[in-house]
Amino acid sequence: MDAPERGLGPDRPAADPDTGPEPDSAVPAPLQTAPGRVVPSLAEVILCSGFPTQLVLSALLTAAGFAALSPTGDPSFGYIVALTLLDVVVVLVLVTTFLHARNESVRELVLGARPPQREAALGVLLTPPIVVGAVGALLLIGWLAPGLRNVPDNPLGAMLSTPGRALFFALVVVLAGGLREELQRAFILRRFDQHLGGGWIGLVVFSIAFGLGHAIQGWDTVIVTGALGALWGALYLLRGSAVAAMVSHAGFNLTQIALAVAGTQAG
Repeated sequence: MDAPERGLGPDRPAADPDTGPEPDSAVPAPLQTAPGRVVPSLAEVILCSGFPTQLVLSALLTAAGFAALSPTGDPSFGYIVALTLLDVVVVLVLVTTFLHARNESVRELVLGARPPQREAALGVLLTPPIVVGAVGALLLIGWLAPGLRNVPDNPLGAMLSTPGRALFFALVVVLAGGLREELQRAFILRRFDQHLGGGWIGLVVFSIAFGLGHAIQGWDTVIVTGALGALWGALYLLRGSAVAAMVSHAGFNLTQIALAVAGTQAG
């Protein structure tokens, strides 16, 4: 971007055309990241990524007597719900604390400068094509690379054995996906954009981590989930608001629950 032209005041003569522009009219040097911010920002990103918090919470739940697996070998409903809800709270507290420490606000991070109602409507409109695209991608992977479908049945489906569980788990996935993961993603992308090489680099890094976080559901799910994370992250970077991604992610997770329940009843 060109530097704005400077006005000429009575005590500021025009530059001599033979000598060229005055020294202070030169293009300013590009802004550089403050070195003192890199390490703290990286630490914040790691802490808010979900991996350290879930490891600590898993150890605490195990010490408290919660079993990660049910007697049938499937993931324990109580354990998964407790771990997820606790992690939602911890991540929200961490993100809020780190933002306030730098005089930043959660409201500005989430809403940006766009009308939230319009962003929410966009999220609703994006949900159906995203669901169709995800299902199509899973089918395509199963056809092109069937070996990547190393988990034939989604282990989380076993937790939806009753309507009550399905409804409660629907609330859990909305909080986990639509709230925690999108707030988490927005915060991490902001820190990358500010101090760690750029938001788009952060998008690649966190999308890979986001996909790997779903490895229990199979490598095909890892790939599709990573792509979904990249899509929602790109939406945030392009619009500067997390509302559309939050609504879309919540809608996607609710659709997953509905499809899983329908499949269980049909089977």
